[in-house]
Amino acid sequence: MNRWLWDRPRWAMALVALLFLAPGPLLLQLDLDNAPERYFPANAPAVVFDHGVRQRFPQDQMVVALFEGDDLFSPAFLARLDAAARALEAHPRVERVLSVTTADHIRATEDGFAVELLVDGTDLASRSPEAWRQRALDDRFAPGLLLSRDGGALALAVRPHRLDDSLQRLELEQAVRAAVADHQLDHRLTAVAGHIALDAAQLRSMVTDTATFVPLTTAIGLLLLWWMFRRLPAVVIAAVVIGVVVNAAVGLLAAFGQPYTLVSSILPPLLSALSVAMLMHLYNAVLHAAQRGLTGRERMERALDVVARPTAFTALTTAAGLASLGLSPIPPIAAFGLTAAAGVLLLAALVVWVVPPLLLHWDRDPWPRRRGGMAWMNRLAARAAVISMRRAGWIAAGTVLFLAVALPQIRHVEVETDLYAFFADDHPLTTATRRVEERLSGVMPLEVIFDGPGRDSLTDPDRLREIRRVQAWLDDRPEVDYSLSLPDLVEQMHWAFHDEDPAHRAVPDDPFLIAQYFLVYDGHDLYELVDRDHQRARLLLQLNAHGAAELNGLMADLRRHLEAEPPGDLTWDLAAMGRLFADQERLLIQGQLHSLLAVAALIAALMLILWRSLAAAALTMLPNMAPVAIIFTVMGVLGIWLDMATAMIASVAIGIAVDDTIHFYHGYRERRGRGAGPALAMARTFRQAGRAVTATTLVLCAQFLVLALSDFQPTVSFGVLTAFGLAAAWAFDLFVLPALVVVGHRLSGVRNR
Repeated sequence: MNRWLWDRPRWAMALVALLFLAPGPLLLQLDLDNAPERYFPANAPAVVFDHGVRQRFPQDQMVVALFEGDDLFSPAFLARLDAAARALEAHPRVERVLSVTTADHIRATEDGFAVELLVDGTDLASRSPEAWRQRALDDRFAPGLLLSRDGGALALAVRPHRLDDSLQRLELEQAVRAAVADHQLDHRLTAVAGHIALDAAQLRSMVTDTATFVPLTTAIGLLLLWWMFRRLPAVVIAAVVIGVVVNAAVGLLAAFGQPYTLVSSILPPLLSALSVAMLMHLYNAVLHAAQRGLTGRERMERALDVVARPTAFTALTTAAGLASLGLSPIPPIAAFGLTAAAGVLLLAALVVWVVPPLLLHWDRDPWPRRRGGMAWMNRLAARAAVISMRRAGWIAAGTVLFLAVALPQIRHVEVETDLYAFFADDHPLTTATRRVEERLSGVMPLEVIFDGPGRDSLTDPDRLREIRRVQAWLDDRPEVDYSLSLPDLVEQMHWAFHDEDPAHRAVPDDPFLIAQYFLVYDGHDLYELVDRDHQRARLLLQLNAHGAAELNGLMADLRRHLEAEPPGDLTWDLAAMGRLFADQERLLIQGQLHSLLAVAALIAALMLILWRSLAAAALTMLPNMAPVAIIFTVMGVLGIWLDMATAMIASVAIGIAVDDTIHFYHGYRERRGRGAGPALAMARTFRQAGRAVTATTLVLCAQFLVLALSDFQPTVSFGVLTAFGLAAAWAFDLFVLPALVVVGHRLSGVRNR
């Protein structure tokens, strides 16, 4: 096909135009969504159970606005707060707004008890500001949830109906901020936090990163191509290829109904970098042919003879590395890996079949022989050749010693994901979350769900006491800032019914009395804690723990406690974001292990097919696996977590690192096959492939380091560690691999003698 297109450059241009424009309608349908639910497998037990819980109970995620000042209980402020709450309740995405002016308050009456507003926004004059403040502080449930325990901060907590994506969460967060501003509360607003605000912040970061890094990484790649080759047509063609590959890959996400997440936002800069790297090898081969005096078709034929086979295999190995992420149970990671792999295969097809006719048609002038950045690359490659060949034994021994010291550090890598550590300490979301947790309680929700044996079984006093016993155990845990349960409300109603006698703040012994309390309760809170059948109840917890490891530790301890001391005949399980997020950590490790094993096996098999030699396959696997081990070593030494982003580094780094190994070793074997001695073959390989390997590493590292400009910490870690891994791969390709080849020949010569 490539030779057929050589004589039909207009067909090649038409094909490129078609590939560039075809994904357009799909890109318009792309769903920008980084919602937490997107990261949970739909069939995971925790997800299925949580979905069932939400059928009966409200959502567990909220956006919390925090107000601080010395006039919070003044009539003017409370009136504006109440008006803002009522306005937000009218929003179509809002299910309920919790504040001191909307929350239930149980108090004694002459004939029983009444459920009324904690602060009545329509009758603020009936009490003094200090009296309203004291009433709120004396309420059993409001402190720590709706106001600080010193009364110096108030919260406006907005709970939505089910939200389908990040854009809806962003809309809700903006609606909260707008209501605060419209009702002149913003001068007291000190924080907006909660999981909805977190999702909105991540969405903003995702959009900003995409708008910044796609053009920036592309520009860096194109500038480096110009610096190295000084060929404007080559640079323009590279820009077109990048556009085609990125559009196609992102369009593929939309075609398969996958959202554009923070994980998939790495896709465009990654494919941009890979496009420049793969074109770099082709352009270097063209330059090498030009330096030998070849022109026109002969020059292109010679270049393709050198790079076509390595390009095909590098595309397969890189695609294999990326596709191994498809084994991850985390949907965005799997989608990223598979679409990136498809993009790499398309890229290889373009480089081998479509770019040559475009170059032949548009680039007819002679290529410079001693100009541009390649002259510098030549000197560096020549220096590396001298060192690796003359000091082969020292390099091999030093490598073994280095790995022996470095690899044990991998055991220090900590598997952890903390959504609130994804941003820097001074990021507005981080400071807002910290402020809410300091003044109120933790923002991570966890729910213990209790199921009784039948309808009305939760009117039984003994069962309620079992729930209270579990709650007391949890309240003693340092991770728990706030808890609320059905027994809390029953005790409060019993206390109020008996004229607020402290001796009666307990679960009554009579199940019929409890059933009566449920019947006469006319507030909002009861059926957020128990269903209408009085068979399922939830114990609500607000945790100050954000990391998956800490959450898993708490839940494991709770499970052991309940297995040792079961809550009577109640069955139980865990739900809400705390459970879902912690379970995700286990899936992350499972996916990491599977993808690493898969990519190692696939690349080893491809190496064996390419070299048709077990020894050569084993030799070339070292420069590809060692950099990944070094990346994990660095993570262990520096305390960088294995999380959602860094879990992808191994597969990505292996897939990319193997490209240069194939180009280098293929050149060496080709020259050996034509009769060149080991030293001559190695020297000539360094002259051609060595400079290309150096150039592609420079380009890739520069483009990945750009990701360090992100304010999203996993993206920063991904970019910096991947660049470090590729630099390590370069060192192994240009120093360790040649040294091992030389040592092997020396040992072979000794044995032969």
